[in-house]
Amino acid sequence: MKTKLYLILSILCIVSSVNKIQAQGCVAVRNMASCSLDFDSTQNGSWQFSMNYRFFHSFRHFRGKEEETNRVEDGTEVINNDNSILAGISYSVNNRWSFGLTIPYLIIDRSSLYEHYGNNPNTNPRFHTQARGFGDMRVSAYYAPIRNDKFNLLVGLGVKLPTGNYRVKDYFHKLDSEGKDSLVYKVVDQSIQPGDGGWGIITEFDASYHFTHQWSAYATGLYLFNPANTNGVERSPSLTGGIPLSNEFSVVDQFLFRLGARYSLTHFQFAVGGRFEGIPSEDAIGDSDGFRRPGYIISIEPAVAYTRGKSSFGINFPIAMERNRTQNTIDKIRSEQTGTHVQGDAAFADWLLSVTYTYRFGQ
Repeated sequence: MKTKLYLILSILCIVSSVNKIQAQGCVAVRNMASCSLDFDSTQNGSWQFSMNYRFFHSFRHFRGKEEETNRVEDGTEVINNDNSILAGISYSVNNRWSFGLTIPYLIIDRSSLYEHYGNNPNTNPRFHTQARGFGDMRVSAYYAPIRNDKFNLLVGLGVKLPTGNYRVKDYFHKLDSEGKDSLVYKVVDQSIQPGDGGWGIITEFDASYHFTHQWSAYATGLYLFNPANTNGVERSPSLTGGIPLSNEFSVVDQFLFRLGARYSLTHFQFAVGGRFEGIPSEDAIGDSDGFRRPGYIISIEPAVAYTRGKSSFGINFPIAMERNRTQNTIDKIRSEQTGTHVQGDAAFADWLLSVTYTYRFGQ
């Protein structure tokens, strides 16, 4: 359980151009997102292209809310370096209806000791595994039931398609019976798989209230329903404590909520708010067997965007304030079996960098 929850929890936010009109919504896959800044895509028959790049470096291990600082001190921490790109295209039918498509591409490097020779930093080297490829695409429809000078509300409904590879393999270093290095080709950790293998339903809302022409408040929310139980990929050859499906990857729900304020000044927009995101221990629909690393992150999220003509450039930089790796289904069953509290750990990042460029076609 020495992996990177932040890969699964972290958000690929589409920060876009600034205008007086409320955002039509954001597009992201697997690492779900919603905007903290406005963009104008309400002109009839208009197209908008977006390209989002994000990076994070996760390495701090938490069990519950407590950080296991000895992991970094001893050099046994698991490190995930995530570079991801989201290409999105949206079309506005009118100022009420719009549609969007997003295609993600992920390049992720993971290094550890425990997955190879074992967690002994004095004698064992650190090895790497990688995964790269297209992730799970997303198709969404958005509707704005309320749109006026003061209050805007947008709701969205989307489908997550299982287009990403969820069976990526790489070579792991193991010691054979003679103490010599041997390579084992097997599936990489769940945290760096480009896809999750399940069809998903995405619900969103994005609301803003304008106090003045410059000042506004925003609230956004997103929940990904992943009804599938497990995806059939075995993370280990044997069950954990005889628990059914405990050796398979779980297909997990995800959520994100934001609340904050924006300030607009000529071509610039500034925003700051709170951000709550994570993976629940149990899915809202369907069973929740298999292995997952549930938990949540509470962050403070500053953002800035610049708009000029049809182009806009934005940066989001959420900084983690609280991280919590909660119990999964296996932990709960093991706790009942043993009469002792069992709770796995996971690694989190301190921050996430998200950079976005958008271009609006047409007048």
